[in-house]
Amino acid sequence: MNEASLLDRVRVVLTRTSHPGNIGGAARAMKTMGLSRLVLVNPQVFPSDIATARASGATDVLDGAQVVGSLEEALSGTVFSAAMTARRRELSLPMQWSREAASTVAGYAGQGDVALVFGNETSGMSNEELALCHLPVMIPANAEYSSLNLAAAVQILCYEMRMACQARPEAPDGAGVPASFDEVEGFYGHLERAMVDSGFHDPANPRKLMQRLRRLYGRVRLEKEEVGILRGILSALQRKVD
Repeated sequence: MNEASLLDRVRVVLTRTSHPGNIGGAARAMKTMGLSRLVLVNPQVFPSDIATARASGATDVLDGAQVVGSLEEALSGTVFSAAMTARRRELSLPMQWSREAASTVAGYAGQGDVALVFGNETSGMSNEELALCHLPVMIPANAEYSSLNLAAAVQILCYEMRMACQARPEAPDGAGVPASFDEVEGFYGHLERAMVDSGFHDPANPRKLMQRLRRLYGRVRLEKEEVGILRGILSALQRKVD
């Protein structure tokens, strides 16, 4: 695939954005690097004249923006997602720096839609939001002053994506088709139900069990056929218990 085709598969997802100016700034950052697919999760204010002004002509990106009610909806249909975070988290998947991560994301873009996910300006991404993504990503900023404006962070990642897509990366190792976000989330839901039904998992005392299992399977990067096998095993075990 050529560079433009790969970039067309990249969604920039902004979650719970509080200031509309940052949405406009993100749209401008995207357009300068050839990205156009903006998804907004529960923005506090949108549409907005402030966003339009800050977009500086990238109004086509704003006009095409999709507004959704949850990160799950924003990631529906993707095969890979990378989440920007300013700090390492307990039980999170192994982190990559932004340049390395862009190459990883570009590789998956050869197989389907991918997403770059950015959190709220003040609080960033919640642990629950981060758990929905495959890869935590950090920007190697000055450790003594690492504060980045949201639009600036979007600009950096969009630049790195453009450079990575120009390199036309190879698809990830292995011939299997990666499982979509919806398929993986379906598996996690099935797994949790099976564990509850068997008595192994008590939702009232979760002990971070699902977070740990997400981390385990997230490292593997499940393929479509593997999800089918795992869900088949769960269904067979459930019938055995019944």
